[in-house]
Amino acid sequence: MSAPAHSAPAAHDHGHDESKFQIYVQIAMLLAVITGVEIVGIYLPFAKWIIVTCLVVLSVVKFMYVIFYFMHLRWDKPFCTIMFFIGLVLASGTTWALLELFMVKDSLPLPV
Repeated sequence: MSAPAHSAPAAHDHGHDESKFQIYVQIAMLLAVITGVEIVGIYLPFAKWIIVTCLVVLSVVKFMYVIFYFMHLRWDKPFCTIMFFIGLVLASGTTWALLELFMVKDSLPLPV
């Protein structure tokens, strides 16, 4: 007798889980290094705009790693990713509008 064309799957395949675990550990280490660079970068004697720009870029990189790997958007359907970014854009726009609406200069009393 010959073996069946499709063999039965193993009870539990640990190979796939371990590879994802390794990815998670590597990304966690990368995020820790980026955080360390951000902390050290604050104390460097550069112009404020350079430091702020670098911090924003590093924060965006960390954010992308977290949402795509730890929130599993990398393995989700593209529709879920699109919905996430639509919500992100709406929330960012709402935050920006509220910050513009309630600025400190607008809450100061009028001169007499």
